[in-house]
Amino acid sequence: MGHTRINLSYMRSAEQYISEHIDTFQSEIFEFLRIPSISASPEYLHEMGEAATWLKGMMENSGLEAKIYKTPGNPIVLGESSKAGENAPTVLVYGHYDVQPPEPLDLWTSPPFEPEIRDGRLYARGSSDDKGQLYLHLKAAEAFLKGVGNLPINLIVLAEGEEEVGSPNLLPFVKKHSDQLACDIAVISDTGMMAPGLPSILCSLRGLAYFDIEVSGPSSDLHSGVYGGPVVNPALALAQILASLQDSKGKITIGNFYDDILDWSSQAKKQMKELPFNQQELERFIGAELCGGEKEFSVLERLWTRPTCEINGLNSGYTGTGAKTVLPSTAQAKISFRLVPDQTPQRIENLFRKHIEKVTPKGVQVTIKQLHGGMPWRAQLSDELKHAVNSALEKVFNKRAVIAGEGGSIPIVRDLETVLDSPVLLLGFSYPGCNLHAPDEWFPVESIENGIRTIAHLYHEISLMAKIC
Repeated sequence: MGHTRINLSYMRSAEQYISEHIDTFQSEIFEFLRIPSISASPEYLHEMGEAATWLKGMMENSGLEAKIYKTPGNPIVLGESSKAGENAPTVLVYGHYDVQPPEPLDLWTSPPFEPEIRDGRLYARGSSDDKGQLYLHLKAAEAFLKGVGNLPINLIVLAEGEEEVGSPNLLPFVKKHSDQLACDIAVISDTGMMAPGLPSILCSLRGLAYFDIEVSGPSSDLHSGVYGGPVVNPALALAQILASLQDSKGKITIGNFYDDILDWSSQAKKQMKELPFNQQELERFIGAELCGGEKEFSVLERLWTRPTCEINGLNSGYTGTGAKTVLPSTAQAKISFRLVPDQTPQRIENLFRKHIEKVTPKGVQVTIKQLHGGMPWRAQLSDELKHAVNSALEKVFNKRAVIAGEGGSIPIVRDLETVLDSPVLLLGFSYPGCNLHAPDEWFPVESIENGIRTIAHLYHEISLMAKIC
């Protein structure tokens, strides 16, 4: 009974600190979001450094020891607290401080780097992905370190500045510093909830294989009237190649593409059908009918459990105002495949290259560049860890979490599991339709306090566990 009273008093002090400082927390998020830390553009190199410096300062302000590590690209910021002692579990939190480019700017209601609250939503680039959610962990740590005096767990916060460009320098850093980053569990809050007020534990991610394909023909653009006919048009050849990748039923037609897919259990499929998913509401939000992909699978199955082939960009010939009768010399496309267990980017690349070689028409040449990739992932959480997460969520949301999937990719998840030999928990607080990577990205204001409180309870629940795995 005495131990229980100590635990209750411990958490009560942390929660009181959160309640008393929530207005300050919100204003600090505004500071972070005002920094245009766009990793995809070299012209924002100074701002990337500014964001890393700000983050280091905020880690220190929250009570962590912090250091900036240089990489061949953008810096990595590491915050640590090991005062809980050798017998306490260690939690590693991963997040990123870089953001997507904000274009097209004219589709933003308010400027992307001038945070604004409207109708309970915090609008700014990076509010959900991932500055706002990374920030929640710092404030949860602060609630213990300043509100109580010590954390119940040892904490490592690993923040990179290249997630939006494929994290080229993160895995080498993790491998080099694996002893320093050793942990009992890694936690990532770069995801969302199934619905407002419905906490969700993410159990799967799709992987990625991304390519640039260029079709070249004549040595320069030609007059389509003078040369059209006998000269193979690279734009038309590219269109034919792209059309060959998928049939009318949504099946990807690359040979052996589906060979390595690991099926989901019947129990998991049953749970998926019971989730509160509203197809009509999603269709209204995106302004399109959800009729793509493999028709024999449900929408959630197509989003979470099935691979895809997508054309992400096309470029060729004359695209200006009016007419210009040009036969272009080159045509280029960006193509990505979302992968599911146990597909690998390497095998998909090999199959893709074989397919392109088979379908390319005579008269043109094709160059394929692999840009980046990531492995698909499924969670491996012990029953005790699931109980700890659910206990933390129930204390804040008064309901148990649902198990959900995610169609996107976070390549470092699989790498953290492999290199650090620790389970990974994906626990995010954004809502559906928060416009990730799009104009008017937003984060629910209520998730600032709810997220900080949940994470604080999670740290406490993990400290009480007899074992993690």
